[in-house]
Amino acid sequence: MLEFPSRPLRRRTLSLGLAGAATSLLQACSPVAFLERRVPEDTYRLVPDTAYGSHPRQRLDVYSPLDARTAAPVFVFFYGGAWTSGTRGFYRFVGEAMAARGIVTVVPDYRLHPEVRFPDFLDDSARAVRWALDHAAKHGGDPSRVFIGGHSAGAYNAAMVAFDPRYAQAAGFDSRRLAGFIGLAGPYDFLPLTGRTTRAVFGWPDTSPATQPINVVSTGAPRSLLLYAVHDNLVGPHNSENLARRLRELGTAVRIVPYETLGHRTLVGSLARPLNWTGDAADRIAAFISSP
Repeated sequence: MLEFPSRPLRRRTLSLGLAGAATSLLQACSPVAFLERRVPEDTYRLVPDTAYGSHPRQRLDVYSPLDARTAAPVFVFFYGGAWTSGTRGFYRFVGEAMAARGIVTVVPDYRLHPEVRFPDFLDDSARAVRWALDHAAKHGGDPSRVFIGGHSAGAYNAAMVAFDPRYAQAAGFDSRRLAGFIGLAGPYDFLPLTGRTTRAVFGWPDTSPATQPINVVSTGAPRSLLLYAVHDNLVGPHNSENLARRLRELGTAVRIVPYETLGHRTLVGSLARPLNWTGDAADRIAAFISSP
């Protein structure tokens, strides 16, 4: 199902201009600093700095809804950064956005290049998901409704854990337990490698086709939501479009939502409460998680 965010023409034209202004603002200063100063602190309950392994990067934060009366769905979110940068503390805006919508949200760190390379960060990601499955109930979550996803390189990590059962098996769980996959501007089909850093991360020229989510997905993959920016100049739209096509061929339910007015960074930035007006990604994710 291909979905285009709908809004009246006048509002859409205005949003184009405003989203462009937001993009310029986020590129002109530190995006995380801009968002962090404006994210509410009283809309969630935070349990920070919890270990899911022994390495200093194997830690996570948990954001829980304040008013949940029943076990809430769980969303494990992996941030991007080209597998070379990032820290969970910069993504409080994601935890707040989802917890405020009734979803327990887990934001893990994972080891990065050059300390590690493929597939070590996938092993970390799978271990973090195993932790979420094991500890969901303690934080008010429902272990039978655990979704995984992320943005950019984080969407890649989540896709590999969701679609290639070897990583889940190594972490001690069955990937069929996952309720769904959610990807924001993820690289799922990016061979041949061209960037120097990406080549180092994935061991070019001996990079296996099995490094690509589109090549490892099979029948029985979890239902999926793919959000992407039509004019993304970092991760081409073909990544989401090709993965959606492959999922449908395998009989997996998939929704794909292209955004005309957002870019690679502002797509995830739109989850933050101060930037909700630039797009409806947060509501789309919450609706997907809440739907049967």
